[in-house]
Amino acid sequence: MVTERMPLDGLRVVDVSTILAGPLCCQILGDFGADVIKVEHPKRADGMRGHGPSKDGVPLWWKEIGRNKRTVAVDLKSEAGTEVLKRLAATADVLVENFRPGVLERWGLGPEVLHEINPGLVLVRVTGFGQSGPYAHRAGFGTLAEAMSGFADLTGQPDGPPTLPAFGLADSICGIAASSAVLMALRHRDATGEGQVVDLSILEPIMAAVGPGPTVYQQLGHLEQRRGNRSANNAPRNTYRTRDGSWVAVSTSAQSIAERVLTLVGHPEVIAEPWFATGHGRAAHVDLLDGYVGDWIAERDRSEVLAAFEEAGAAIAAVYNARDLVEDPHVRETQMLTEVPDDDLGDVLQHNVMWRMQKSPGRIRFTGRAHGADTDEVLAELGFDDQQIREMRESEAVK
Repeated sequence: MVTERMPLDGLRVVDVSTILAGPLCCQILGDFGADVIKVEHPKRADGMRGHGPSKDGVPLWWKEIGRNKRTVAVDLKSEAGTEVLKRLAATADVLVENFRPGVLERWGLGPEVLHEINPGLVLVRVTGFGQSGPYAHRAGFGTLAEAMSGFADLTGQPDGPPTLPAFGLADSICGIAASSAVLMALRHRDATGEGQVVDLSILEPIMAAVGPGPTVYQQLGHLEQRRGNRSANNAPRNTYRTRDGSWVAVSTSAQSIAERVLTLVGHPEVIAEPWFATGHGRAAHVDLLDGYVGDWIAERDRSEVLAAFEEAGAAIAAVYNARDLVEDPHVRETQMLTEVPDDDLGDVLQHNVMWRMQKSPGRIRFTGRAHGADTDEVLAELGFDDQQIREMRESEAVK
């Protein structure tokens, strides 16, 4: 039975983070019911409001990353702003920040102070390289993590340069990891009553995603090389161009799938070869296998290729752009994308909550709100009266 209750109802999260990992973590928590209070500087709002395209001055990405968050504009460096954050911390279960190590401490808002106010608080500290170590005080961005993690070194053509993603990959992986870390820390708190600090770097989650390269190097002295769209673990695995100029991606991670693909493209004889029985063996003959698959696909339009692979039970997908995703019947029917009412844009299409829960599903309650839209409401909830709020606004401590 589905209920109106969401799994994180009653949880309060204070989001004082900016681009992109911390805000995504808090978006996920908000999607599943947490009361997320987004704290931004009165004059320098979260840079996510300026990231990506806008329509008539309305930032489109912000409408998603800022959804399910009430927005408060507070200068945390001011005396009044410090008091606001202390009161927020006293009422919160989770606080997420991504300042450089030591910044909260300089403002008199370090973990010791916050845990004295609220011993059960989970304080998530997202930085480029963690709270300690030689690089702790370096500026940390997802691009740097994508470079240092080994991702860029393994991405791109063999004779080309290391390649960075065209989107916030490391930040996004980190944001998803942070939401998991929050729930683990809350599990500990519920069992013991103790809050704690979660020290999460942007670098470590993407290092895990890139794979066991350090282990392979330590054990074998081997460094993986760029292979373009090919894989060291199996073949054929690549993108292939169809007769009508489209692209498709083929994967043969499973032996049975590799056999179906080569049978489909008219070369079942290679299945009997001893080397074909393992992924590494097939990868060693990648030129031969890519030639067979690529030639067959190049002689057919995309629709014919996709239909033939589906009928054969082989793994294939069209290479999509955003328009293709919007028009895809599976994406729409399963509501991977969903339209959400918005005061500025009407119905706006967004990514849905990241997973479906049978008994207590998440939902998008509202889209990203204007800078400081909820300042008065939240301050009143914290016990500030109208006169105090007016004085803070006059001093520019809040907006």
